[in-house]
Order: sequence, then structure tokens, then C-alpha cells
Amino acid sequence: MMFEPSLMKLLILFFVAITAGFVDSIAGGGGLITLPALLAVGIPPHLALGTNKLQSSFGSSTAAIRYAGSGLVVKDQLIRGVFFTFIGALTGTSLIQIIPADSLKKVIPFILLGVFFYTLFSPELGKTDRHARVKAGVFYTTAGLTLGFYDGFFGPGTGSFWTIALVSLMGFNLKSATANTKIMNFTSNIVSLTLFILGGNVLFLPGLIMASGQIGGAWLGSHMVINKGTKFIRIFFLSMVALTITKLIYQEFLG
Repeated sequence: MMFEPSLMKLLILFFVAITAGFVDSIAGGGGLITLPALLAVGIPPHLALGTNKLQSSFGSSTAAIRYAGSGLVVKDQLIRGVFFTFIGALTGTSLIQIIPADSLKKVIPFILLGVFFYTLFSPELGKTDRHARVKAGVFYTTAGLTLGFYDGFFGPGTGSFWTIALVSLMGFNLKSATANTKIMNFTSNIVSLTLFILGGNVLFLPGLIMASGQIGGAWLGSHMVINKGTKFIRIFFLSMVALTITKLIYQEFLG
């Protein structure tokens, strides 16, 4: 079955992408909005996954560029993080094509549940910068390989994992953690997108229309993060982690 585009379907995808770009630039989880929408308009699953990566790459790149000029990105540590995220995502996206992800899908909701309660019951977490608990080189090598692999292999919750890792292990405040997270998300998105394109699993017309919506939403969301306090980000972060957990548990255990 191939997707038959119509003006109504494309308009729906455009407005969905605006919302997703806004949400994703603040707290991650935009894929929870866009992927179901792509499936709902009749795009087959393998094409929906690839098309989703295309449109989300525009959103993550917009947010990354906006954050890069805000002073929130720790640029002296960026190259190592990007390099190892690239390697991790390349490995994960390659392996997902030959290894089933079923067992991983059942574990991730419970790990995210831990992230949710850790953040919920740590009200001071991420309000201000703290001393790092690990050396930057060790952190970016390990986190880049692990979370880059995870994003390429499976994906849901990657932004949440990056944010909580930067806050709890590197001592970032939530603003800086959110900004640096989008740089790493963009890296793993581009790697996955490239492999999806090479595999012929991307629909460019709906993907590029959604990309234009993502750009607008991501610009607005990242602008709000830069100008708002950490309480605003915390509420968004907890909400999106909770929604991710709910969706994954429903899909894997109740659906």
C-alpha cells in the first residue's frame, strides 16, 4: 500500500508538525505526536518511520541552531559528544535492520519511569548549575555511544535520557541541558535519516511539508526556553516523559 497525498492530509500533517516542533524543542517527545499522525493518514509503517526522521531532522536542526547562538551550548565539549553520538547512532540504525527490538521495547518504559520519579521528587534538580560528577570526556564518550545507539536502534525517550544525564551527571541546569540535548538529537537524527534514505524509506512530499511546520514550531519552542525559567521547562519535561511512558506501556502491554 502506497500513500496517496491529498490537500487535507498534507494540511493535517503540517499543523501536527508545528505542534510537535514546539514540544520537541522544549522537552523532547515530538515523535509521539508526528509518528501516529503519519500512520493515521495511511502511510505504511516503514515509510512513516523514515519520513518522520526527515521532518524531525528539520525541527532538531532549527532548535540546535537557535540554541547554539544563545550561549547555552557548551561548545568546548561539543565535538566529542557529536562524534560519539554519530558512531553510536550509525551502529544502532544499522543493527535495527537485522536485530528485533522487542525486548528493548519492554524495558524502556520502566527506565523512563525511573527518570520521571527521579525528576519529580528532586524539585531543585536543574534549577542551577552544579559541579559535574564525572569528567566531560568520559561522559560524552559513554553517553554519546550509548544514547546515540539507542536513538538509532529504537528512539523514544532519547531526549529525556540526554537531558537527565546532563543535569544529574554533568551538573547542567535545565536550560543548558535542553539546549545541548538538541545538538545530540540532531546528530543521531541525521545519521538515521541518511540510512532511511539509502534504504528508500522516505516520502519527500509529506516529509518536507511537515519540515516547514517543524521549523516554525521548533523556533518558537526554543525561543521560549531561552527566555523562560527552569520551572517552565520542568513542567514540559515531566509531561512529555509521562506521555512517553503511557504510550509505550499501552503499545507493549495493553494494546
